[in-house]
Amino acid sequence: MAEERGELEERILAKDQHTKEIDLVNRDPRRINEDVVKVDFEDVIAEPAGTFSFDGVWKTSYTSFTVSKYWCYRLLSAALGVPLAVLWGFLFALISFCHIWAVVPCIKSYLIEIQCVGRIYSLCIHTFCDPLFEALARVCGGIKVSLRKEP
Repeated sequence: MAEERGELEERILAKDQHTKEIDLVNRDPRRINEDVVKVDFEDVIAEPAGTFSFDGVWKTSYTSFTVSKYWCYRLLSAALGVPLAVLWGFLFALISFCHIWAVVPCIKSYLIEIQCVGRIYSLCIHTFCDPLFEALARVCGGIKVSLRKEP
């Protein structure tokens, strides 16, 4: 019985990610739009003390702002949400494709080739520069500096 349940859980976990359940309540679980689009009436329109409009105007303005923002967003997302999702899906697929099939292989190839060049460069430095600097070190190594205070 426990084995059957384990196999069932594995099959559920192995389910294709494209058909996984999405959370319709919490639509920003990673909080990527936490500070970006939280714009309420109070964030845009405010009346300072001493300059108040009629209460009815204030309430109607609040309702108009809130309802129009809500329905405009819903209509725009209904009209453009799916085409933009396809566009963004295509763009990120293109970026992934380029990264997987072009960028990473080029970087790996460069790193392999640069190892050979680096070894040749290191060999040249050790062959030509090391003796020169060792000779300069021996010549300059015998120099002694002393400071004297003259009256």
